[in-house]
Amino acid sequence: MAREDTPLDQEVFDRVLKEQLDAGTDKRVAEGRARSAAVRAYKTAHPEEEAAPAAAPAAGGNGEAQAPAAAAATPAAAPAQAAMVAAAPASAPTRTAPLPTGNIPTPKKGAPDKHRLLALVPPEGIQRVEREQGDRVNVWPHLLIEEFVAMFVLSVGLVVFSTFLNAPLRELANANLTPNPSKAPWYFLGLQELLRYFHPMVAGISIPTFILVGLAAVPFVDRNPSTRPGDRKIALTLFTMMFMFGAVLTIIGSFFRGPGYNWVWPWAQGVFFDL
Repeated sequence: MAREDTPLDQEVFDRVLKEQLDAGTDKRVAEGRARSAAVRAYKTAHPEEEAAPAAAPAAGGNGEAQAPAAAAATPAAAPAQAAMVAAAPASAPTRTAPLPTGNIPTPKKGAPDKHRLLALVPPEGIQRVEREQGDRVNVWPHLLIEEFVAMFVLSVGLVVFSTFLNAPLRELANANLTPNPSKAPWYFLGLQELLRYFHPMVAGISIPTFILVGLAAVPFVDRNPSTRPGDRKIALTLFTMMFMFGAVLTIIGSFFRGPGYNWVWPWAQGVFFDL
């Protein structure tokens, strides 16, 4: 007999199916549980339809089966027996295992442990590895917004500054009347100060070339990715020395050089430097 032909209690089936669906159970699982409960309820209400197992043929004393005796029955009884066999319902296997509960299966007390290839793993037993927070952010919007705000503030400051203050422009240059001392702009005063100590080939070409090539080679020589000052002592020391070297030369050329580009004391002879 097919599974669909198994007799069941329709009322019990509908009630259990509705309860399982309301509890959030999957539809296929709910239908299986409802069908199982309906079949058991039908068998409980109709015990007379339980098919008794067929009796095994008894063997004779001489070892021969009793089939000839059955074959010797009257031919008139054969149709009646066939009708009884056809009318008897097929026996369905009885479910002895309990309904699934959805809990984690646990072995019975005293039963030997068995290894399983598939088992339910509780969520707290899974190791969760979280990615460490790095020191990187996205260019947009984090970096570009900050750069835009800085550019806006600087632009507003320049507009306000140029509106209320005049640019320190002088008259047209006159080759017959040169200022004394004649100084370069402040960002070139360091190189001009070097000309007081070295040959123009060294002060104007060799030293600037060495500085520019060294700055370009820094990313290829120092590959330490750390940004902590304690891990970059050599790099910080070299940068500080180079920065102080240029700053000292610029300060000397701005405030300690007077007429003839000679050494003067600014608090005694005055400051010979204009922006």
